Amino acid sequence: MRKFYPALLIALVFSFAAKAQLIKNFTQEGQQITKFDNLGNAVDAHDGEIAYFNGTYYLYGTSYDCGFEWNNKTAPFCGFKSYSSKDMVTWKDEGYLFDAKTPLWQSRCDGKTYGCFRPHVIYNKKNKTYILWINVYDNVSGYRVFTAKTPIGPFIETKEPKIAVNSNMPAAGLNNGDHDLFIDDDGTGYLALTDWRTRGTIVIEQLTDDYLSGTGKVARSITNGNTEAPALFKRKGIYYVTYSDPNCGYCSGTGTSYKTARSPLGPWSEGKKISDNSCGGQPSFVSTMKVNSETIYLYGSDLWNNAAKNEALANFYWAPLTFAEDGSINPMECIKSFSVTKSKKNTSGSAPLETNDFKAFSDIGGKIQRSQSFTAAKSGRLKTFEVTTLKNGYPLEDLSLDFYESEAGKIKGSPLAKIIIPRDSLGWSARGFVVNPNVSVTSGKQYTFVLKSDTGKGFYGFAYNDSASNSGTDNAAISTDYGQTFTVEKNRKLKFNWLIE
Repeated sequence: MRKFYPALLIALVFSFAAKAQLIKNFTQEGQQITKFDNLGNAVDAHDGEIAYFNGTYYLYGTSYDCGFEWNNKTAPFCGFKSYSSKDMVTWKDEGYLFDAKTPLWQSRCDGKTYGCFRPHVIYNKKNKTYILWINVYDNVSGYRVFTAKTPIGPFIETKEPKIAVNSNMPAAGLNNGDHDLFIDDDGTGYLALTDWRTRGTIVIEQLTDDYLSGTGKVARSITNGNTEAPALFKRKGIYYVTYSDPNCGYCSGTGTSYKTARSPLGPWSEGKKISDNSCGGQPSFVSTMKVNSETIYLYGSDLWNNAAKNEALANFYWAPLTFAEDGSINPMECIKSFSVTKSKKNTSGSAPLETNDFKAFSDIGGKIQRSQSFTAAKSGRLKTFEVTTLKNGYPLEDLSLDFYESEAGKIKGSPLAKIIIPRDSLGWSARGFVVNPNVSVTSGKQYTFVLKSDTGKGFYGFAYNDSASNSGTDNAAISTDYGQTFTVEKNRKLKFNWLIE
């Protein structure tokens, strides 16, 4: 058997005419959708925000691909990632905001700590600097602050900020938590935060002119407790703060409430709930941004995997908030999608691979195997093959990718190629893995690949959609008896790409 490690599948750059594009949250059947970037890898940036700088959208979030797991003392910290987009549909992976693999950052953020979360970035017009705040639990303030010259970094850490709330508490405790950053029309910056010492009340503090620390001007206990994840924004002279109500780490389906004020420091109104379950997630942000020359207030929630071992599988809900004539926020409807206009030219550096309505799932291992048939469009050699996969739950054995001839979806004979994908070469998020089968194929003939593993612990995953109604006999199938028999899954297609030369 041959072992292959990940390679990069290069795509061409294409131009596209401007047209309406859908930002999708759910399928027509109401199932969650995994968002993929322009190279076909799952977007791995959670519990952060989408910011808008100079005509480009930037998604910031915590990465889970390396295997970070809350409350697992052996889990590494993966770092914070950013993605860029011109339309919030096609995303380009811009990499990590700073190097989190160092011993210092592992000691601050790995599984032996409470972790590090919630990257938020704002721009200081006066200093022409991008400012990053993250939530940590190794110091007194609960935050660390960075600066950079570009929205994607690299970000360089500055001194620890001074925060009025809990400034006399011991370091490395549960002092302050989830936060948000807001810049008012006059350039004044504010930090909205969660005060854990008062059981999760929301606090807002005015920032210094450079946005690197607090001023001590603060509004405390805006909520009564049991809340977190504030998002502060302004619309038509009214300030709003939304928040998770109640608080619940990594829970799927906490509520969203909000309050209003005429000043960021209050006084604040009574709270109103706009969603009982945040569309299946936990509130993460509300971002003020331009879409098609219109200002929208984009609400985001993290569709967590219920604190499962692999939160890299968590998805996203994004949709504009709507408002009544009196300025109150309308109850959320949890829409399946909303429209934007795609830019005339794709500037992401490569053509987007097929990613529509795919979902990531994992169950491959032991008696469970997955297969997919495909028909060769021309004769030649199957030189390059990319399959989307992942690992989940610490599998002990490698993943096997086998190729067969097939007819009407049924495997024929011995494998044409058997390729071992080492478990240590896979991450926890769904990513394309490229191999070189070098198998001779004939135009019009059907072939099948099988994903399997002898692991008795953990699983391997795949991405799929259930909209392949015109696939003929090129279907996905599942075996529950170690590959002895396969049952066709009608209209299902696994996510893969191939190149015949």
